[in-house]
Amino acid sequence: MVSELLKTDHLTHTFDSGEAGIFDICLTVSRDDFIVLAGKNGCGKTTLIRHFNGLLKPDTGQVLLYGQDIQKDLTFARRKIGMVFQDPDTQIIADTVFDETAFGPENLNMDREKINDSVNSVLALLDLGHLRDRNPATLSGGEKRRLAIAGILVMEPDLIVFDEPFANLDYPSIISLIKLCRKLHQSGHAIVMTTHDAAPVITLATKLVVMDKGRIKAEGDPVPLAPCLESYGVRNPFTPVTEVWKL
Repeated sequence: MVSELLKTDHLTHTFDSGEAGIFDICLTVSRDDFIVLAGKNGCGKTTLIRHFNGLLKPDTGQVLLYGQDIQKDLTFARRKIGMVFQDPDTQIIADTVFDETAFGPENLNMDREKINDSVNSVLALLDLGHLRDRNPATLSGGEKRRLAIAGILVMEPDLIVFDEPFANLDYPSIISLIKLCRKLHQSGHAIVMTTHDAAPVITLATKLVVMDKGRIKAEGDPVPLAPCLESYGVRNPFTPVTEVWKL
C-alpha cells in the first residue's frame, strides 16, 4: 500500500483584495507521486501549493503532513516540503552559490562538517560545483533555478514543489530541468509541479490534477485525462507539437 505523505482536507482560502482563492480542496500526495497540477493562470494553483508548508494559512480546512497538522510544527513542514518558486530570485539571498546552498542547514545549527559535505554533494549533483564561489546574480536563469533547488535538496525534503518551473527558461534549460526532475523522482522525492503547459512533464506524471476557478475539476491517470485540459484553457499535451519533449 502506498504511504500518504501530504493531504489537504477541505482547504479554503479567500483574499480580502478580491484575488481568486481556493475552495474545498481535497488532495492527497503519496510518497511515490509526481503530480502535475495544471490550469490556466489565475486558477488558484499557486495559492494551493503555498498552503503545503504554511506560507499561507487556510480559512477553513487543514494541511496534514504524515497525518499531523503542519501548523503544529512549521519548521518540520518546511524541512520536509521544499518550495521552488516561479522566480528563483525571490528565494536567493546569499553572496555566493555555496553560501546560498548552506543557508538552510546553517539556520538549523547543523554540524559544520556535515553542512560542507552535504552542500558539496548537492552542488555536484546539480552541476553547480564549479560555480560555488560565484555571486548568484551572475548566473543564468537555468543556473539560478538549479541553485534554488540545491538550497532545498540540502535540507533532505520528502516533497519538492515546483511553481511554473519552466517560466522564462530557454529550450536547453527546460530539457535540463526535465531530466533533473525525473532523477529527483526516481531517487525517492515526491514532486508536485504547477504548470499552465503540461507538455514538458506529462510523461513523467503519475497523476494529473486539473484546477479551474479555485477548485479541483478533475484528477487521475494523465493519459486518459489529458484531453479534458482544453476545456479549462490548457492545451492537450498529447498533440503532435509536443513530440519535441521526448527525452
